[in-house]
Amino acid sequence: MRFNDLTFWGSYVSSGKFKEANVKKTLFFVLTASLVAGLAFCGKKKEAEEVSVPRPEPGEFGIARTAWDTTVTPQKRVELAAKVKNVDIELLGNEKGVIETNKGTFVFELYSNDAPNTVRNFIRLAESGFYDGLIWHRYEPGFVIQGGDPLGSGSGNPGYNIPFEANERKHELGAMGMARGQDLNSAGCQFYFCLSPQPGLDGNYVVFGKVVSGMDAVNELRRGDSIIRITVTRDVPEEPPAGE
Repeated sequence: MRFNDLTFWGSYVSSGKFKEANVKKTLFFVLTASLVAGLAFCGKKKEAEEVSVPRPEPGEFGIARTAWDTTVTPQKRVELAAKVKNVDIELLGNEKGVIETNKGTFVFELYSNDAPNTVRNFIRLAESGFYDGLIWHRYEPGFVIQGGDPLGSGSGNPGYNIPFEANERKHELGAMGMARGQDLNSAGCQFYFCLSPQPGLDGNYVVFGKVVSGMDAVNELRRGDSIIRITVTRDVPEEPPAGE
């Protein structure tokens, strides 16, 4: 007889083997208790491991960055853009960005006073991780390098468009602008950097930033190169040493 089968307990008692049944019954409860304790321990260990996994903390602009893996789809990025598109961003006029690529890192200033809505949109997407892992899908020698498309083809968008913001900023070397379709109000997430002055674009595209350091890395970029990460911070001036 199997001592761990409940259907046999009654027959053991009625047959006069009470002592033997009690021993087996006791052993059954010991084994059961050990099993339950083991499962509880594993559950607590798993729970502790899950709790110990670091969760992304909101950055300087109150947006938590999403960490993508190899299974990410363009639709997932669009869904992320929808979640952050209305996050309130306070601009102080000293915002700057850093783009890490497989060809190097460069820094750019953002024209928060000249194109505030465009800058806010860019910060939301950059700080949420929308751009992380995308490619530079367009390279025109001596003209522009362009990226930010979730499809990687030049035809994608974040699921919405932003209004055109006319300003006096020029398409100088290193200027950062928003790519768009034929409609002035069709920009969304794609952006470009000028590889040489492009006065013919002035007034037709929104310039909202400019490279201030690392233009050599920008010049090395080609179609298919990667955007590893984009971060935006506020350029807080250093306080002079005490006594000065």
